[in-house]
Amino acid sequence: MTAATFFQNPAAAVAASAPGRLDVMGGIADYSGSLVLQMPVAEQTTVCIAPRADNQLRVYSTQAAEIFQTSTAIFEQNVDFQTLGKKVRQLPNGDWAAYVLGCYVWLVLEKRIPAVGLDFFVDSAIPVGKGLSSSAALEVATLKALQKLFQLTFNGTELPTLAQQVENQFVGAPCGLMDQLASYFGVPQHLLPIVCQPDLVQNPVAIPEGVQFYGLDSGVRHAVGGASYGDVRTATFMGKTIINQTLPTLRYLCQLSVKEFENQYINLLPTQLSGADFLQQYGSVNDPISQVEAQKMYQIKACTQHAVYENRRVELFLAQLRQLDKTQLAHNPTYRRAQLTALGAHMYASHQSYSACGLGHPKTDELVEQVRQAAPNAELYGAKITGGGSGGTVCVLAWCQ
Repeated sequence: MTAATFFQNPAAAVAASAPGRLDVMGGIADYSGSLVLQMPVAEQTTVCIAPRADNQLRVYSTQAAEIFQTSTAIFEQNVDFQTLGKKVRQLPNGDWAAYVLGCYVWLVLEKRIPAVGLDFFVDSAIPVGKGLSSSAALEVATLKALQKLFQLTFNGTELPTLAQQVENQFVGAPCGLMDQLASYFGVPQHLLPIVCQPDLVQNPVAIPEGVQFYGLDSGVRHAVGGASYGDVRTATFMGKTIINQTLPTLRYLCQLSVKEFENQYINLLPTQLSGADFLQQYGSVNDPISQVEAQKMYQIKACTQHAVYENRRVELFLAQLRQLDKTQLAHNPTYRRAQLTALGAHMYASHQSYSACGLGHPKTDELVEQVRQAAPNAELYGAKITGGGSGGTVCVLAWCQ
């Protein structure tokens, strides 16, 4: 099916695109306020929207090859955004269409745009379930297309923030803001530094010529809505809640330096704790997206320290990247290997920390180990699992000129 055959009114269609992203450093520490480094990938998602003459809302994706359909009557149910998301996800094909329709529903409820019939045609080259933020790209592209159609104005980080709210509340996936910001602000051949407190986007940093970051598909599907990712996020906020008993002013874990964390707070954290014991001692966590389940056992210490240590790793990685001498990189193999090996060491440490949190996978471990064994003769210097972990894509640092 093509957009022309799907649309009721193809002449009135508008379109917008957004790229996926490769998580070079930072990953799951985003919801703890970490500095992260993200790079847009070449693959993009394009969303075309055309108005209809009736009250139907239809979504078609070339990846799913299925049509989701409902009507604007959903707005007459007088329910909140989150509850409406649950209702949409229960409809046939609503699980994937919610990413698109949630953007429109949010704008109707909050921006007061008219509830009219629309056709949404989605065409994406971003692999689904590979940790490349296909969902964030879909949300950002949808909101950009709706912005054109309804002549809306978004300021600063407003659009990616709305995209995150759609994923958190309408879709029900506990993602941070990193992916949406990277998809919206990313610049090709640059790393985008973001301090996720919550959305301090810094100037893109050019990747020196010859330095390459590649994404290798592990062959294992990753889902941010999966139990492992949600459990790690919950465990991290459980750790923060425990620290907040001593330091109530702490807003983000990554505001702690490694030295502060090790000297004052790490010993407060249990290695693991059941949800039931945590709820009895501390009540709920101070994160509206995380839910402590009484029957589960949570790895508190590993997940909490990952956020603090990862933030420091990213800071060191970025500082070293900025100091690279382009001439020496190109003409001095000894300098190049020393510098890129140092960068790669942070990636390997990040990968190991992911595994300690419970987000590793044998397939991604295998790819990382293959890179480690091949280096440095193959000019490969570092590798790590990306995004939410538990499969997906491995990011590799290489020299290629």
